[in-house]
Amino acid sequence: MTNLSCGIVGLPNVGKSTLFNALTRKQIPSENYPFCTIDPNVGIVNVEDPRLKVLSQQSSSKKIIPATCTFVDIAGLVKGASQGEGLGNQFLSHIRETDAIVQVVRCFDNEKVIHVSGRVDPLQDIEVITLELILADIQMAENTYSRLEKQAKGKKELLPTLDLLKKAIAHLNQNLPLRSLPLTPAEEAIAKLYPFLTRKKVLYICNVSENDLPSMDNPYVQRVREFAAKEGSSVVPICARIEEEISQLNETEAKEFLQSLGLQESGLDRLIREAFHLLDLVTFITTGEIETRAWTIRKGTPAAQAAGKIHSDIEKGFIRAEVVAYDDMVRFKGRVGAREAGKARSEGKEYIVHDGDVILFYHN
Repeated sequence: MTNLSCGIVGLPNVGKSTLFNALTRKQIPSENYPFCTIDPNVGIVNVEDPRLKVLSQQSSSKKIIPATCTFVDIAGLVKGASQGEGLGNQFLSHIRETDAIVQVVRCFDNEKVIHVSGRVDPLQDIEVITLELILADIQMAENTYSRLEKQAKGKKELLPTLDLLKKAIAHLNQNLPLRSLPLTPAEEAIAKLYPFLTRKKVLYICNVSENDLPSMDNPYVQRVREFAAKEGSSVVPICARIEEEISQLNETEAKEFLQSLGLQESGLDRLIREAFHLLDLVTFITTGEIETRAWTIRKGTPAAQAAGKIHSDIEKGFIRAEVVAYDDMVRFKGRVGAREAGKARSEGKEYIVHDGDVILFYHN
């Protein structure tokens, strides 16, 4: 994983394009009608990490390279998308390529903004979109099953895959997403080979109105929270309108504006943090005169594999990793001070990298 990618989905007029504009400062039109976003607009956003600035000052780095998060704004989804309604299948293929689904749900009343089904009901919105993803998965599972069944006559090794697909189809036919289907480790390994949409983790963004600040809580949001808790998904309430305003300001102005609203941080920062948490991602850091840089890896990644993020040659020729925790880098004013204080550890290939590890890789 070089960076995290999230597909933003939602019914028309829920505030999806407004949020996307805010995320990427890309001004795509968010007119008040469905399908103003035809191609998936892609925006790459830097992940705010104050640790990088501190380390770059210590190392006198020429530049800072933060971790990034890619957002794909996927065209307004409607009922029947899996059958090609609206922009249908074109949109589904774009979701398959992302790590997680960010579903924007409308949690505000406003007579001037038409709702596609005539009334605001966030759980119904979630249901419509989940059903479209389930139908698309059924179609893919059935097509794959009928193709493999023909080949399985002479190939016994395909039987576990057929069994898994049969189990998946039965589960999907109960209108249940595949992320709620318990799998054995062997089944899990097979399932990973197929880009099922409903196996992806979901983050629900409750789009609230300015009147709900700073608590960002209302009965709609509470209903989404209850629903998400049952399926083990996360919820981030955001006011997309305010996020769009913040995105036009410089760093100092943005901070002051947030404080005036009684907010500690932007919705974007909360969204990215939740997405990292949802996908079990952590960041390790390298720092030196050339650059201070954040690298994104999955939790539980061993040191040699983490080194491969930087370059495959470093992974191949890995000798050892010198690891200093970020707090120790700060406390002892850099790597040299940390070494003298006995806080620089020499770790081997199997060492599991932690968030905030500042690493120097030795390789031949």
